[in-house]
Amino acid sequence: MQLYEELVRRGLIAQVTNEEEIRNMVNEGKAVFYIGFDPTADSLHVGHFMALCLMKRLQMAGNKPIALIGGGTAMIGDPSGRTDMRQMMTEETIKHNCECFKEQMSRFIDFSEGKAMMVNNADWLLDLNYVQVLREVGSCFSVNRMLSAECYKQRMEKGLSFLEFNYMIMQSYDFYMLYQKYGCNMQFGGDDQWSNMLGGTELIRRKLGKDAHAMTITLLLNSEGKKMGKTQKGAVWLDANKTPPYEFFQYWRNVNDADVIKCLKMLTFLPIEEIEAMESWEGSRINEAKEILAYELTALVHGKQEADKARDAARAVFSGAAISENMPTTTLRAEQFTDGKITVIDMLVCSKLAPSKGEARRLIQQGGVALNDAKVEAFDATLSLEAFEGDVVVRKGKKVFHRFVLA
Repeated sequence: MQLYEELVRRGLIAQVTNEEEIRNMVNEGKAVFYIGFDPTADSLHVGHFMALCLMKRLQMAGNKPIALIGGGTAMIGDPSGRTDMRQMMTEETIKHNCECFKEQMSRFIDFSEGKAMMVNNADWLLDLNYVQVLREVGSCFSVNRMLSAECYKQRMEKGLSFLEFNYMIMQSYDFYMLYQKYGCNMQFGGDDQWSNMLGGTELIRRKLGKDAHAMTITLLLNSEGKKMGKTQKGAVWLDANKTPPYEFFQYWRNVNDADVIKCLKMLTFLPIEEIEAMESWEGSRINEAKEILAYELTALVHGKQEADKARDAARAVFSGAAISENMPTTTLRAEQFTDGKITVIDMLVCSKLAPSKGEARRLIQQGGVALNDAKVEAFDATLSLEAFEGDVVVRKGKKVFHRFVLA
C-alpha cells in the first residue's frame, strides 16, 4: 500500500484540489509541501500534533516538508475558527514563540541538509510595500468570494476587522513566495484553512500561470464534534514544562471509547492493519487500546523513557499500588501553612487541580475530591505539617491523581 492510500485509510484526508496529481506526487516522493504554524504561544499543542505527524509521514516517504513559521501573519491573526479577534502580540513575543516552535518541531522533522526547511514569513511580509501589494496582489482577489469563505462568514455577525480580512491575502502570498523561492508545489493544512489555501493556488495560477495544489487534513474532533486537546487547565501542550509527560499520557489514556481507534489511526505510526484489528476489541480491551494510544503518543513527543515512566505511574495509581514518584507532584512550602495547617481547597488551587477556590468548593460539594482515598466532605478540611511525613495524594473525580510533598 502506497502512502496516499494509507492516508485515506487512516481517515486523514479531507479535501484535495486534484486527487490524481496529489496522489502521484505524494507516492513518488515529489511533493515539496508546506504547513504553516502561527506562533500564538510559546509552545505547540495537540492542535498542531496531527500536522506534525503528517509532515513526518510524508518526509519518511521521500517528500520534502517546509515548516513555515508565521512571524508575519501572527501580527494579523487568523480569524478561522474564531468568534472574536485574537489578542495582538508584540514583535518580541512573536520572535520568542518562533524560537520555541523551532526547537519542538525538530523532534518530529529531520531538518538536515536537503531533507526539510524551516522558514519565517516575516522575512518577506514585513518588508512589503502596501501600495505594491494592492496593485500586484489585491487585484487577484474577489471581495465577494472572500466574504463567502467559511472562515469569514462566522465572524461577520460579531464584526470582522479589516486587519483580519487581510489574513487570506497574506497566507496566499506565502504560498506564492514559497513556490517561487523553494519550488513548493503543495500546501497542507487543517480543513478550516481550505478557503485560504485555495486563495494561494489561485494567486499562483493568475500571477505565474502554474498549477499548485492544496490538501486539507481532517480536524481532530472527538465523538461530540469538539476539537480535541483541551482540558479544564486549558490546552494540552507539547512542552513538558506546560503539560508534564504524565498529564499528557493521562489525557490520551482517558479519551472516550468512541475516539480511541480514530486517534490511533490518525496520530500513531502503528501499522494500520494492527489498528484495524483493535476495532473489534470490547470491554477491558478498550482500556488496553487507550494505553497503547497514550504510550505511543507520549513516546513520540517526550521519548520512550518518559513514556515508560508515565505508563508505570498510571498503572501503579489505578492498581492501588505504592505511590509512584512519576505521578504529578506539587511541592508545598512551610509558608503556605497557617498555624501548621493547610486547607484542601488551597491544595487544589496551588496544584491547579481547580482554577479557583470557588471551583474547589464546588468539586468538594459534588463529592469529587478524595484525600488518600477518603472522600473530603467539609469545605474547611485541613492537613497538618505532620501529615506530609507520609504519602499525601488527592484524587479529583475518578481518574486524576496528584501527589503532594513538603519541601
